[in-house]
Amino acid sequence: MSMVTSADGTPIGFSRTGSGPGLILVDGALCYREFGPTPKIAEQLASDFTVYTYDRRGRGESGNHGPYEVRREIEDIAALVREIGDSAYLFGQSSGAVLALEAANSGLPISKLALYEPPFIVDTSRRPVPDDFDEQLRMMIDAGRPGDAVKAFMRIVDTPAFFVAIMPVMRSVWSKLQAVAHTLPYDITVMHPNQSCRPLPESRWDSLTIRTLVMDGGKSPGWMRTGVKSLADLLPDALYRTLPGQTHLVKPGVLVPALADFLSA
Repeated sequence: MSMVTSADGTPIGFSRTGSGPGLILVDGALCYREFGPTPKIAEQLASDFTVYTYDRRGRGESGNHGPYEVRREIEDIAALVREIGDSAYLFGQSSGAVLALEAANSGLPISKLALYEPPFIVDTSRRPVPDDFDEQLRMMIDAGRPGDAVKAFMRIVDTPAFFVAIMPVMRSVWSKLQAVAHTLPYDITVMHPNQSCRPLPESRWDSLTIRTLVMDGGKSPGWMRTGVKSLADLLPDALYRTLPGQTHLVKPGVLVPALADFLSA
């Protein structure tokens, strides 16, 4: 494990594997370098890319200087880009896809951008995320109830009730989820206000002219796929692709070939 220092002095832990062009992977909510899909994705990409996985601030080995702002997480990615060199490829999943999108849109030297299912809610086919949901989560966390915050988040993202109920029984997994529960408000802040059942702002990403791959899963719910397609339609230079048979929990063996083909083209 190595470290870079972000603009506000926060240490950001990262790992590097493979050889080839530099590629940064950005996790979604509740995931970090050693927990979630990223390790398998990095392993499968390492034959073609130098893959950088990192702990988003407040998770794993990274620091957590406050107060939280989305631009601080963009600065974390900027520190990793500087570690790589002049430019990098960038891939994000879920809320990490939204963060990657905003990082590229901020003007960081990103050569190509790839996104998997940024969870935008742009129509009324499902309920919006409440405007005060981040504050609800903070109250639970401040009250010493990280498990309740994790459950509330799982319910808002439509995790089946059965899985929410049994998760605490899976003690190893549950302890890891609770350990990063305090970062859930960060993810909600990253995604706000694009989970409110309103169309995406048409000019928000006009300046993002780099080639961008925007992906969704063929078995993901309609509201998710509508939001992903809406983003692809708005970006100046986007390729929209559906991975057949996949859901929000995309299988690395299906994702990696599509990602590698795009980045290598």
